[in-house]
Amino acid sequence: MAFASFAVVVLMAIALRQNEFHKEVVYLFDWISIPSFDFYARWAMQIDTLSVTMMLVVTGVGSIIHVYSIGYMHGDRNFSRYFTYMSLFLFFMLILVSGSSYLVLFVGWEGVGLCSYLLISFWFSRVDKDGVWMNANAGRKAFVVNRIGDFAIILAIILTFYTFSTLEFEPVFEQAIEMFRSGEEVILFANETFGAPGVAVGLGTVLTIITFLFLIGATGKSAQLILHVWLPDAMAGPTPASSLIHAATMVTAGVYLIVRSNVLYELARASGV
Repeated sequence: MAFASFAVVVLMAIALRQNEFHKEVVYLFDWISIPSFDFYARWAMQIDTLSVTMMLVVTGVGSIIHVYSIGYMHGDRNFSRYFTYMSLFLFFMLILVSGSSYLVLFVGWEGVGLCSYLLISFWFSRVDKDGVWMNANAGRKAFVVNRIGDFAIILAIILTFYTFSTLEFEPVFEQAIEMFRSGEEVILFANETFGAPGVAVGLGTVLTIITFLFLIGATGKSAQLILHVWLPDAMAGPTPASSLIHAATMVTAGVYLIVRSNVLYELARASGV
């Protein structure tokens, strides 16, 4: 399955090259519709240089790790469960790097976090000499620490939608550039029901808050600064799974989020806030 995915991504890379690296958004289906909040979400893939590069890394490295895992896990009674988790991990990682909106990216983000918990605590019944469930505790630590970063991303996504009325990457970036050029302000905390007029805040301030929250989320997923504490214990899982989590894919998810949001970071920097 991993090799088949890699082959498909290679074909996508060739097609992207032939299309002179022009990005394409592939619409799949309508996902969420809440007319009362004017909120509509669609499930779509954004095919561009960044997403295809990440997909090549995810499927390429994932394929090699799958091959190595065949011998590594040979004879383990949970052989099938292991490969189920590994394939599910790659599935969510591909959603993360190919989604056309922050909402789809977040689905992949949460799925990767769940699968990392399942892989780290794969041998959950193992105990150390003191009778401590070390593997189960390691998985639980990774799960809890990553929720800190995830909460920051949720706040960033909410503020992004409040500011731009969409979560699609391209419309968000285009609106951010237009609002920055026009010097438009954002009205926060306005509430018609209670007659609250809200507070006018400069776009630069809002973008600084959004990008800082994204940075916290990336810090948790990439195990940086104070949110690194889960990473050493993550070696409790099978070694191939640890290599997939540590070196190849999951810890690069935070980097991908920052690079994908580079327009917002540049505007926040240019605003001088």
